Amino acid sequence: MRALLVVNPAATTTSARTRDVLSHALASDLKLEVATTEYRGHARDLARKAAEDGQTELVIALGGDGTVNEIVNGLLHHGPDPTALPRLAVVPGGSTNVFARALGLPNDVVEATGALLHALRERSERTVGLGLAAGVPGTEDSEVPARWFTFCAGYGFDAGVIGRVEQHREQGKRSTHPLYVRQVLRQFLNEPHRRRGTIALERPGEETVEDLVLATVCNTAPWTYLGNRPLYAVPGTSFDTGLDLLGLARLTLTSATRYGTQLLTSTPDRGPHGKHAVSLHDLTDFTLHSQVPLPLQMDGDHLGLRTSVQFTGVRRALRVIV
Repeated sequence: MRALLVVNPAATTTSARTRDVLSHALASDLKLEVATTEYRGHARDLARKAAEDGQTELVIALGGDGTVNEIVNGLLHHGPDPTALPRLAVVPGGSTNVFARALGLPNDVVEATGALLHALRERSERTVGLGLAAGVPGTEDSEVPARWFTFCAGYGFDAGVIGRVEQHREQGKRSTHPLYVRQVLRQFLNEPHRRRGTIALERPGEETVEDLVLATVCNTAPWTYLGNRPLYAVPGTSFDTGLDLLGLARLTLTSATRYGTQLLTSTPDRGPHGKHAVSLHDLTDFTLHSQVPLPLQMDGDHLGLRTSVQFTGVRRALRVIV
């Protein structure tokens, strides 16, 4: 099997030694080419070329969720075609590795490499659904390119947190869980719309849900991890169904404390809930509009400000080695 290993050397737990050990282990079973990313978007470009060359059968990501997202967007540049596109495999090398862990893969590089080799020998794979976000026709964001995401997207509050974290990373700080916690607190203190949100959720044939402060879109469960603790925004979310959504219409100190506690104690069967919480399951098409530009993130990557975003859940979009 011809394979491409894409390595992000800037990922939190990735090193040259990790790359060498992994490539040596994989080379015994695969016709392996190794490429190291050199700029933002490079993994996407490499994956697109692999999808277009007609010879590469497998693309392996060594990096974090951002690297995986870029590779997925490269593979699906011309749209989903699970039977024709190269398969995807992931060896976690980031700080959180939500996509890999949601697939049931070990969060340790050595263990994940062993699991990948075993899956390749057993020809073990699954086809997963993905989310797609695009600009809304007729709005100022209509020309924004569509982008795929693997495990989550966020509009409003959590995207603002991601933006703050990225600013610190650009200053040379490492992406750690304490850094995220500090930025959550700062985002809360500086959130101008936490008492009355500006987001409206529109679905075909349904009433509009208005005045949301944030909207978190999930493609799998858990939503993310705090250290080794899984956090479930919408329990029951699955790679095998459409998209799920958690919306919050108020983030006062009292409600934020309550929802934060519910999130920290969430389980596969129970997530944040209450008077100002909206949970929706298995959505295929919906649109989020805001009265003011709000930050948007996908798979932990801050994408700037948007006034509207159209979401689509695409079932059985990509084959993954597991």
